[in-house]
Parts: sequence; structure tokens; C-alpha cells
Amino acid sequence: MGPALKPDADREHPVVAWAGILAILAAILLIAWAGVAVHGTADLEAALSDDEPGAASTPRESPPQGDRERREQELEKAVAAGRWAGGFSP
Repeated sequence: MGPALKPDADREHPVVAWAGILAILAAILLIAWAGVAVHGTADLEAALSDDEPGAASTPRESPPQGDRERREQELEKAVAAGRWAGGFSP
């Protein structure tokens, strides 16, 4: 009879498999901890404790028509410049 920890030729060693599972779990916990350490929980607490959605429920006013046309022209110029920079002609 062979050693107890000797794996079959086509399988990985059970210790390596468990080490991989533990490494994945440790990585998940470290990522979650880093998110809390960097960003904190104030935004989560505020989102969970607010009774009213606040500003999200108020509709935004549409800008005047002149501003919209000016922004569309600026957007068209930016798209055309990007195409020229990327090697594509408009």
C-alpha cells in the first residue's frame, strides 16, 4: 500500500487544492476589507438610513435650447477630432 497523501497521476494534490480554496477566500476577504478601509461605511449608512430619496426624486430642468445646440456642436467637433486622431476620416 502506498503513502496516504499520494494522489493519482491525473489529479492534483489535495493539499494544493485546499490551499487554492483558502487563498481565494482570503483574497475575497482582503478585497472587502480594503473597500471598507478606503471608502468607509458612511455612504452605506446614509443610503440605508435615509427615509426619503431626496434629490433623486426631483426632475432636472432641461437646459435652454441655445445651450443644447452649442453643446451638440462641441460634441460633433470633439467626435470629428477623435476620428482624425484615430486615423478615421469623418
